[in-house]
Amino acid sequence: MILRFVAGGRVRGDHSTVRWAVSNRPWIVDDAFWAVVEPLLPPWPERAPGPRPVDDRLCLQDILFVFYAGITWQQLPLELSFGSGQTCCRRLGRWHDAGVFDTLHRMLLTQLNAAGQIDWTRACVDAPRESEKDGEATGQSPVDRGKTGGKHHLICDGSGIPPNVIITADNVNDVTQTIALVDGVPPVASRAGRPRRRPDALLGDKGYDSNPNRRELRKCRIFPVISRKGSPGIEGLGKLRYVVEQAFALLHQFKRLAIRWERRSELHDALVSLACDR
Repeated sequence: MILRFVAGGRVRGDHSTVRWAVSNRPWIVDDAFWAVVEPLLPPWPERAPGPRPVDDRLCLQDILFVFYAGITWQQLPLELSFGSGQTCCRRLGRWHDAGVFDTLHRMLLTQLNAAGQIDWTRACVDAPRESEKDGEATGQSPVDRGKTGGKHHLICDGSGIPPNVIITADNVNDVTQTIALVDGVPPVASRAGRPRRRPDALLGDKGYDSNPNRRELRKCRIFPVISRKGSPGIEGLGKLRYVVEQAFALLHQFKRLAIRWERRSELHDALVSLACDR
């Protein structure tokens, strides 16, 4: 998602800016994207046992195909694949453990902040649920106890850029993740001054109504703009919070996030991080 802001022409005047042509095959890893990702990947040992590993670029391409198509690893088409689905799954876990996607995320946020494209005047939070087959970090749906599910708790800036996403079970209340979302925003460097990680205000609906959270936000010098339960909503709040709905729409266009097949939470974390970066 962040790459969309960079490649879409919103960041200009920097020849190092990531740019690539939007293709009708979005899983293709072109030279511009690969030039950014390749230096972040952990190297293979020179004398590793076993057959020669699948090329990282081709493996990333297979991962993106699964990501966009929303299929399981076992359904990866052999005619498109340069490695098995299990190979791609293991490679994804290896890159996640090495912090590849978190590093890429911070690097792109820094680039946008240096260009003045991050709106620190406000941040928005929300947490719709997604369907899940089962696995770690899942729980009973509050609207259907017979089904398990999970939530993507997301915070985004005033323009819809997501600096942090938290995955929890579906029965975890939104309000419990408010401070964790704010604290999870990485420090973003800029051209001058100290790195920044706090917005001026935090916008939330009635699901985030909590006086202790308001006090904690004020301690962090963040002004809470959160509707109170049992009272009319804050006038004009929806016009400012639409960006978080738009951010979720962009995230969930990746079909693999709409229905979670991963039983291991770290693999799902890796895909969510990849969606935010892509």
